[in-house]
Amino acid sequence: MQTDHPVVSRHEWTLARDALLRREKELTRAEDALTRSRMALPWVRMDKAYTFDGAHGPQGLADLFQGRSQLIVYHFMFSPDWEDGCVGCSFLADHLDSALMHLRHHDVSVVAISRAPQARLAAFKQRMGWEFDWYSSERSDFNFDFQASVAQADGAVEERPGASVFFRDPDGEIFHTYSAFERGVERLSGAYNYLDIAPLGRNENGPYFDVRDWVRHHDRYGETAHGTCRHQA
Repeated sequence: MQTDHPVVSRHEWTLARDALLRREKELTRAEDALTRSRMALPWVRMDKAYTFDGAHGPQGLADLFQGRSQLIVYHFMFSPDWEDGCVGCSFLADHLDSALMHLRHHDVSVVAISRAPQARLAAFKQRMGWEFDWYSSERSDFNFDFQASVAQADGAVEERPGASVFFRDPDGEIFHTYSAFERGVERLSGAYNYLDIAPLGRNENGPYFDVRDWVRHHDRYGETAHGTCRHQA
């Protein structure tokens, strides 16, 4: 195999690996500190009512907790006029079902919310074989209030992948605790953690998926590049 990558002795590799390990441990400690700071963020009381269309009819925000105290909402990019859900969001959603059994036993519910109508979400969910709960915010301002959908001056709407987190106290009051968007939710895509230790890394063109990137809807691998993560509709 021809390669221009440095090739060294085992001893030289161990020295280089030990130097990198020291940096990795520094990063781990920094990430632990950042997590503590994230948990210490002040909260915002939720005073506005929202209605979401689910598989079994209209639901309020409190209903999405499903009896638990913590709720993570994934802002899945799916504009009302799109035929398919965002490729990048679908990539992340492929990781969700396997985590749900553990999260639910840790007092955490996770749902996806998009602006597309419920019928379109249900059809795409069936096609992809997902089981997680997916709600339409088509009839509310939820996406706009939480900056997952941003109205532009020309009338277009920019869609953003992200996550928002909520807490429900024993008295039933709900608080917004955290939100992150775009690369801030990469940690939810477990496959990236594998790729980040693979020799060629992610080997992609950027943080937003386009027709040149490797990610596809999982039922379209092997096809010519299909669809994009469009940020405006």
